[in-house]
Amino acid sequence: MKFQHILVTTDLSKAAERAFPFARALAAESGAKITLLHVVEATRVIPHGAPFAPPMPSPGLDNVVDIARESCAKQAEAFTGLQVESLVQLAGDVAPTIAQVVSEHGCDLVVISTHGRSGLKRLVLGSVAEAVLRHVTVPVLCVPAVAQPTPDA
Repeated sequence: MKFQHILVTTDLSKAAERAFPFARALAAESGAKITLLHVVEATRVIPHGAPFAPPMPSPGLDNVVDIARESCAKQAEAFTGLQVESLVQLAGDVAPTIAQVVSEHGCDLVVISTHGRSGLKRLVLGSVAEAVLRHVTVPVLCVPAVAQPTPDA
């Protein structure tokens, strides 16, 4: 199967970078464009001392987005020689935002790494990869926490 546009998700961690060799190999083989996506969760807070005030954006959110853009662009360097775009989105929920980007950009594959959490950590922190599987309408390549890239990847 040849892909035209691969969406690679990143939370800007080293764990996310485990998926890069797989995405790189698939893109190189099929000549696909890569979009490297990081979603900044726009958490809303209630102002201190005003319990009935409407929630407002976290202070310093613009700075967080700027830092995320720099980090995402740095991670995009892993795809040198390929057509790659880094994208940072500000959103309330990660998985639906990934699905929206897939739809808006015409992506035909999502590559995502998992952190391998289980038990209470998974219950509390959730599984973005699992939620992405439920939200997108294209194939999803999930790279597990223990994945080792193939020698030619």
